[in-house]
Amino acid sequence: MNIDKLKDEYESSGSWGLLSSVDLHSCDPLLVRDEEEIKRFVRELCKKIKMKRFGETIVVNFGKDKRVAGFSMMQLIETSLISAHFVNQTNSIFLDIFSCKFYNPREVAEFAKKFFKAKSYKLNYLIRK
Repeated sequence: MNIDKLKDEYESSGSWGLLSSVDLHSCDPLLVRDEEEIKRFVRELCKKIKMKRFGETIVVNFGKDKRVAGFSMMQLIETSLISAHFVNQTNSIFLDIFSCKFYNPREVAEFAKKFFKAKSYKLNYLIRK
């Protein structure tokens, strides 16, 4: 990813926003299951990408089906939304960031990988018009 090229395309295309999806695999099981650590991650991520949180982070643990059981998180930001689902069975995290303010998707993915001690991640991003 060439961040300068992405930013130029974002600014010149009349875009509405940028959506990033980060699939994190083989994360630290203790972090995946810790509500307070998830909230701390959101606070630190928002600082890192210069997004202003709107209200408190919502974290809910649910799911009767073992395949999907775990925490789900939502954080409104002044420029849109950050959300994620944390899967207990696989210690995976599916993180989405949508914002009409530009940010670096690779920076988000690398930060999340380090924070949750993931072995790997897959990043997808899309300019929304």
